[in-house]
Amino acid sequence: MDIFTLIIIIAGLFLFETISSIDNAIINAQVLSTMQPKARRWFLIWGMIFAVFIIRGLLPWLIVWASTPELGPIGALTATFSDDPRVLAAIETSAPVLLMGGGTFLIFLFLHWLFLEEKNYGLKGEKFFTNQGVWFFAIASVLLSVMVWFALKINTMVAFGAVVGSTAFFITHGFKQNAEHREKQLMNKDLSDVSKIFYLEVIDATFSIDGVLGAFAFTLSVPLIIIGNGLGAIVVRQMTIKGVDKIGRYAYLKNGAMYSIFVLGVIMVADGFGIHIPAWLSPLTTFAIVGFFFWKSRREIIRK
Repeated sequence: MDIFTLIIIIAGLFLFETISSIDNAIINAQVLSTMQPKARRWFLIWGMIFAVFIIRGLLPWLIVWASTPELGPIGALTATFSDDPRVLAAIETSAPVLLMGGGTFLIFLFLHWLFLEEKNYGLKGEKFFTNQGVWFFAIASVLLSVMVWFALKINTMVAFGAVVGSTAFFITHGFKQNAEHREKQLMNKDLSDVSKIFYLEVIDATFSIDGVLGAFAFTLSVPLIIIGNGLGAIVVRQMTIKGVDKIGRYAYLKNGAMYSIFVLGVIMVADGFGIHIPAWLSPLTTFAIVGFFFWKSRREIIRK
């Protein structure tokens, strides 16, 4: 892997983690506004260390290790930089399962946003899908059935990966819905700052799953994921400190994040089915999509 490819991958990971964590930054900022200055500083310093090194470092490492247990803990960390043919063969064997699971998760995440979530309509047709929200569960179920059917013809474990991806989506979706409900309670109740800090750490872990799974569309290298996602997590903390009002003015950034998630999900599923995807495609498509919606948001601000 040449240096240019490494830079492109890290930059893509950084951008994707940043835009996919906007909702997380909003919740953090709103809850922090009800806390004492000392508790805020504690969360922003130690919470950042936890978010960068524990969640966004430990989680991708555990995922790679779990999908390829024969590598061991050290091998899972350094596998993509190894010249050992046995290590490369193990990664090649397990990668489709991991990619299929992550891709299914991301596609379901996009479909849920498209059909069921409130949004600023950035493209024609989005309002139509929102009005057909009742069809989300039917479409997700049929899509999963089709993916599993074709995956079974390749490898039963690849098919199982799709099922795991859908399961992970519905579990994390439940946590996110509960987080939104709990946020309203926290804003209205006089809870201790310690309780709020623990709540924010749990929420941060839940929201980080999107970014971690999406990162595998860019690379299977755990060190690169840690660097790219870690830098993105630091920017999210800065967004929290500075306030999310400025970010909120860019009305279509969330649209850019979700369309990026969809494209990355499709890339991962295609890769899981054995279709070769160039390493540069994921970061470049992410830059293009986010760039378009940033421009669209900026134009909207100028008009106002």
